[in-house]
Amino acid sequence: MTDTVWRAIAVDDEPPALKRLAALLAEVPGVRLVGTYDDPREAVPAIERERPDLLFLDIQMPEMTGFELVAALGDECPLVIFVTAYDEHAIRAFEVNALDYLLKPVQRERLAATLARARERLSTRSASEIQAQLHAVLRGTGAGAPARVAVRTGTRVLLVDPATIDRVEADGNTLTLHAGRERVEFRETLTAFEARLPPARFVRVSRSTVVNLASVRQVEPWFNGDYVLILADGAKVTTGRTYRDRVRAALGLA
Repeated sequence: MTDTVWRAIAVDDEPPALKRLAALLAEVPGVRLVGTYDDPREAVPAIERERPDLLFLDIQMPEMTGFELVAALGDECPLVIFVTAYDEHAIRAFEVNALDYLLKPVQRERLAATLARARERLSTRSASEIQAQLHAVLRGTGAGAPARVAVRTGTRVLLVDPATIDRVEADGNTLTLHAGRERVEFRETLTAFEARLPPARFVRVSRSTVVNLASVRQVEPWFNGDYVLILADGAKVTTGRTYRDRVRAALGLA
């Protein structure tokens, strides 16, 4: 047994499940539970603050799914051990992609085996490798572009339906999400946030703007082959030279 102590956080909307997992982890040398949360929205800032090595994460939660929580954390997400009531087919999918999981109700022996696998990964793999694997699994389970996107504003996490977003504008690493009359500012790179949006619906039109194709109401030619896009809310967005071809293709322009 290694002397290293792995720090862990558990998130599950069922308090009895959290209590059982906490009791089992208390018996395990080398793992220290630093927080339990039954509201995933409250867990996000705690995970960012505590930076645990392990995250025990339920999948089906009413306010925010486990997949949405992972998306909200982005590259700050630790190694995830899913705690799931999924059927055997879904479990096999996780296993094939080499992600750890625990089936509810959590059993002591299964927890020990999962932690052994987690220790091996934490000891031998870099954070970037773990993140790449996690994102691959999310894509494989159809969760790469979730029904809602998580947006962190201070200590809150907003869950936004991508269909309501008209455009997202960047000023450095500060983004402004425009959804009708609503404006939401948050910290993230435009490239990272664009990757979390459904690619069939959104297009990068310039270095600083991503647009919802469904919000484009009119297209006007501009100088040097660029375009001015007039959106549903009346905003005018000019395409950038590097992005004009992808805009043309996305909008079906000749």
